[in-house]
Amino acid sequence: MTERALVVGLGIAGASAARRLAQRGWDVTVVEDRPSDASRARAAGLGLRVVEAPDDVAALVDAVDVVVPSPGVPVGHPAIQHALATGRRVWTEFELAARWSTIPMVAITGTNGKTTVTTLVESMLRASGLRTVAAGNTDVPLVDAIEDDLDVIVVEASSFRLEFTETFRPAVAVWLNLAEDHLDWHPSMAAYAAAKARVWAAQGPDDVAIVNVEDPVVMAHAASAPGRVETFGLAAGDWHVADGQLVRPDGTPLVAVADLWRALPHDCTNALAASAAALAAGATQAGVTDALRTFQGLPHRLALVGDDGGVRFYDDSKATDPHAAVAALRSFDSAVLIAGGRNKGLDLSVLADEVAHVRAVVGIGESGPAVVAAFEGTVPVTLADSMDAAVAAARSFAQPGDAVVLSPGCASFDWYRNYGERGDDFARAVRESLA
Repeated sequence: MTERALVVGLGIAGASAARRLAQRGWDVTVVEDRPSDASRARAAGLGLRVVEAPDDVAALVDAVDVVVPSPGVPVGHPAIQHALATGRRVWTEFELAARWSTIPMVAITGTNGKTTVTTLVESMLRASGLRTVAAGNTDVPLVDAIEDDLDVIVVEASSFRLEFTETFRPAVAVWLNLAEDHLDWHPSMAAYAAAKARVWAAQGPDDVAIVNVEDPVVMAHAASAPGRVETFGLAAGDWHVADGQLVRPDGTPLVAVADLWRALPHDCTNALAASAAALAAGATQAGVTDALRTFQGLPHRLALVGDDGGVRFYDDSKATDPHAAVAALRSFDSAVLIAGGRNKGLDLSVLADEVAHVRAVVGIGESGPAVVAAFEGTVPVTLADSMDAAVAAARSFAQPGDAVVLSPGCASFDWYRNYGERGDDFARAVRESLA
């Protein structure tokens, strides 16, 4: 009997899931709540039944065996809720891939740092001669990556994709950290943490969980990991920093901190986590150290975009939650912070806990007033109605030795299509301001 699936959402991952299901003989229906030219083009290429903005999604769910939500579809979506209420299976593309492939996987999750660590692990494995690709929360859906001839897949694992997994079993599972985020998607912090913990839920005793010893929530969940647990941290953990070196559990140095492209605290912990994961997945020490020495960082993550009279300008647009913005502020003795955007239901007042690192604050976007209110009475504050105005205001506050940092702590979707576009606009405004 032909199995039937309802794919909810026709973004890149949803389209890949629908296509791969159809190729395996499933009867596939696709629901698109907010059709666009791009989604209609994908639908035309798939040749599948697409229902746009349905009035009765429950009837569509009742007609299938499995509901496959795209990553951006929240857990409260009527299709998901009706499927759960009626006992139907809900699987993400991770679960499909787990059922279709035996290629070993390294999965990396965490509130912040996933993309950097995923990129590092992929580079370390490639430098060790292994055939690999970074997939999942990247440009390559996992259901597409498993079709290639690979030795190992490095999976950037968001909580959205982990939420409805049952048999997803990475040989190596990394949990970097947990901070308040995505509460517009998850009903609570407990639910968000539980989704992250699914990264190792199906592991066996021979698998490895790599965890941040300095994050108490991650460590508490690590007690449930079925396999071997290895820890990392700056001063503590199996993988740590000692005498200016990144050090393996047996004390063997990996690389000098001074040889890293940048040596902020989170750069070191990211490097340690990536090294532990890559070596557990079959990388060589030579491959790991080569990747660490040649890595030059990723765009929009505290990237230096300008320098004028001793004031440096940094694009940290990828900081879409307060935890990431706090990490950025802790990297500087004195910063002029540009922050704000579309809040994801998070507490922006925690930014003011870092006031000792802040010279002044410029609020932008929908949440600009909330950011300004958090710092009011402690440092100079102002609101800006454009990125050009924000950069101009930040320059007026900055003094030699300061950093002007776009670290929004919020999503970009009020002014921009994505964080990359926001960061690019900041870099443009800086360049034009300094010309």
